[in-house]
Amino acid sequence: MKRRDFLTGIGAASLSAASYRRVRGANDRLGMALVGSGRRGREVMKAFLATSRARLSSLCDVYDVQRGRAKEALLAAGESVHETSALEEVLGRNDVDAVLIGSPDHLHLTQTLACLKAGKHVYLEKPTSHHFEEGAAFLAAAKQFGKVIQTGTQQRSGAHYRRAKEEIFAKGKLGKVIFARAIWHDFPWQRRKIAPQDKPAGLAWERFLGPAPKVPYEWIRYDSWRYFPDYGGGLLADILTHWADVAQWMMDEIRPVNAVATGGIYQLNDGRVNPDTVNAVLQYSSGWNLTFESSVLPIRNERPGVFFEGTDGTLELTRAEYVFTPNKGDVQVVKAEGSLEIAHATNFLDAVKTGGKPSADLATGIAACNPVHLAKAAYWQKKRMKFAPSGAKIIADV
Repeated sequence: MKRRDFLTGIGAASLSAASYRRVRGANDRLGMALVGSGRRGREVMKAFLATSRARLSSLCDVYDVQRGRAKEALLAAGESVHETSALEEVLGRNDVDAVLIGSPDHLHLTQTLACLKAGKHVYLEKPTSHHFEEGAAFLAAAKQFGKVIQTGTQQRSGAHYRRAKEEIFAKGKLGKVIFARAIWHDFPWQRRKIAPQDKPAGLAWERFLGPAPKVPYEWIRYDSWRYFPDYGGGLLADILTHWADVAQWMMDEIRPVNAVATGGIYQLNDGRVNPDTVNAVLQYSSGWNLTFESSVLPIRNERPGVFFEGTDGTLELTRAEYVFTPNKGDVQVVKAEGSLEIAHATNFLDAVKTGGKPSADLATGIAACNPVHLAKAAYWQKKRMKFAPSGAKIIADV
């Protein structure tokens, strides 16, 4: 399943503005702001609107064209919404109760802290942190302000994922798990040819840079920010985050012992810095390895997910289903039910309403980034890397 298919199962009617205005009046729905209204932000906001329990109060993006695309995708004809490039305007509004942050990774910490200080709940797209050292600041702010924070690893709200945890792993049906293999390839939006262009009048370049190094404007840095370590971690952040979270959840372990990684730009010499193809191996203290491979290149990949190999059987766990194959006995197949996006949005809304803990709280999101940061360090340092005994930094494992 490709990322563009995340919303498979949500019918067009359920995403229409008319449908989410039905059932509940405006005053019964959570007022939300979308901050970062690119492709991913729009997909997640559609899921919130499809619940009929949220309304879009404000749009915030550094580029006016993206705000226009979001209005077209999310609002009915003639419907208006507050829009701005300034986050501070959004956070001063009384009709915004929660903020969906779909911005590039390097803006996650500063924007989350600003939202929490303003008294807003936060749904934060993954990866939670851009740098390993940010984790402590995230957790301190969550403790200080006490707002609901949901991170964007939507598998945590999937019923068949919970069943796999309860019915396979909790009961030890795989025996001793030795390998968890994670694969996901073929991302066409990361293969686009990005031609240079003059800075659009409606692009707030300095706001896009935020805490990143101050560099002169280049269109490719904005339009394909995932290509650059200043703004995103590439495949080791975008993709490994999801599958490492699944593996760590199932295996009850949140921090690898060490990591090695290799890869490079094998075909797409188009100005990118992050690799177009990468492999990583992460070792865990209880005696199992997570192996990861991913490429943006068009490699056939019909069933991306995590494949667990144990002494008593195997489990293939994808967003569509899980397939348990014991060494002795019958194969068991459990299909997914409904949309993971809507389930995750609903879980967040429930947590805001009840004050409960969301399925992918901030601590979960930080833990999902542990293997990401370790693998990134191993890739760039070209060494096996580990966490220091203090747990506060990443060092070479020599």
